[in-house]
Amino acid sequence: MVTLLHLDASARSGRSGIDPHGSHSRRLSAHFVAQWKKARPDDRILYRDVGQHPPHPVTGEWIHAAFTKPEAREPWMHDALAESDALVDELLEADLIVAGVPMYNFGVPAGFKAYIDNIVRVGRTFGFDRSRQGLPYWPMLTEMNKRLVVLSSRGDYGYEPGERMAQANHVEPHIRTVFGYLGIDDVHGIAAEYDEFGGERLQDSLAQAEQDIDALVAALAKNLEEDLVNA
Repeated sequence: MVTLLHLDASARSGRSGIDPHGSHSRRLSAHFVAQWKKARPDDRILYRDVGQHPPHPVTGEWIHAAFTKPEAREPWMHDALAESDALVDELLEADLIVAGVPMYNFGVPAGFKAYIDNIVRVGRTFGFDRSRQGLPYWPMLTEMNKRLVVLSSRGDYGYEPGERMAQANHVEPHIRTVFGYLGIDDVHGIAAEYDEFGGERLQDSLAQAEQDIDALVAALAKNLEEDLVNA
């Protein structure tokens, strides 16, 4: 059985095509999960909405607690890290992470940035040792064979590599950097564009994104099945 962690980061609560002013990224992530359930109905699905219920931002107390060795932490430190611990636990349980992350002002929404800051944890998702030869930092999730799918939506168009707005896209590159730092390098991205234009171009982009999701689900389900057989 595979565990899928479904994340949504849009500030909009509904889904486009169903709800007025609904989110395109929520629509795409829900489409992925629905297709995954058809392909693998017995898999476990975890869900967290960091758009409607964002994690608390990192504070000075959080940093103090996180960089204190677990055996030396005071009770208040465990309290300060409780939410982060829950988020990290979910990430560690997941074999596949599916994140609906819209582009807000060329980057990720604040709720998703808070999520990132809570899961990048010394001693849990990355290691650090000043005395280590070479690089003092290392990823801790490398051997876990996790896969990440980023499903995004953009108001403008042309944000893919080599296109007119590629240099302004700080969503997928940022997410790839962060999760790669933790040891998750198998990352896939699909996005719908033209939200600010609307009309046929938007609908065509959404339709293409859903077709791409269907193909990705089929490929990932096959790969995961092969991994389980060979494990």
